[in-house]
Amino acid sequence: MKDFVTAAVFSYPHEITILKHLLTGAGISFFFENETMTGIVPFYSFALGGIKLKVHPNDLDAVTAILKDLSDNHLKIV
Repeated sequence: MKDFVTAAVFSYPHEITILKHLLTGAGISFFFENETMTGIVPFYSFALGGIKLKVHPNDLDAVTAILKDLSDNHLKIV
């Protein structure tokens, strides 16, 4: 996981809920850095630099497409 890159950054835990399901369904390996801390102390996200979506570089294009599709439909990340 040390080779994983940041694909996107989010401020609040609710922003990643649908995205988790889409990435899992697509078979993409990922993790959210700082997710646990922001679940415990929600406003600590800003101090940590946000919730970072980390993916393998080989999956970056697929993840970028999923993020674009998500932002272009009614399930848009607010």
